[in-house]
Amino acid sequence: MNFSYLEQHFKETAEIAHRLDVEILDRMVERLIRLRQEGGRLFLCGVGGSAGNCSHAVNDFRKLTGIDASTPVDNVSELTARTNDEGWETVFAEWLKVSRACDKDLLMIFSVGGGSRERNISANLVAAIDEAKRRGMAVLGVVGRDGGYTRQKGDIVLVIPTVNPQQVTPHAEAFQSVVWHALVCDPRLMVQENKWEALMGERSR
Repeated sequence: MNFSYLEQHFKETAEIAHRLDVEILDRMVERLIRLRQEGGRLFLCGVGGSAGNCSHAVNDFRKLTGIDASTPVDNVSELTARTNDEGWETVFAEWLKVSRACDKDLLMIFSVGGGSRERNISANLVAAIDEAKRRGMAVLGVVGRDGGYTRQKGDIVLVIPTVNPQQVTPHAEAFQSVVWHALVCDPRLMVQENKWEALMGERSR
């Protein structure tokens, strides 16, 4: 059997992990701590696989860190109604408006490319970032490629290093998960232990 692709994939994964900018992640942790202290909310936006990551991350931020987190992609009825009636570009921005997002809140973007107004890529993320900025919100991001609009306009943005241009999407989306799990499990943020670790702790007593 030929494992060359798999071996290369995980070699690239290890290199990306080694090259991640931990200082940026530390700044994210500190900003999220401040968000919680000030009673702000965390809004997460992404499309495609990144949308699924947003949904999973909402659970972890709420359950493990006690941060009030939500994502418009979890409300499929509103998302599709707005897409049908108003257009895809504004679905996230309108969510922020109805949620009365304010300067105490944060927007977190998960995206492979970060969005591009010029190329009309992930226009809904671009519009969400613009709306967040109009409302005085800070923008965090975990993105791939060159970071796109998220990196240009965001406040704390981690760009997943590109080690293979042919594998940007799987690595970027996979490392979104790696990153948010690192954030929610940081002892400075975590207020509730993961279930399996808690059970292991009980058995060792």
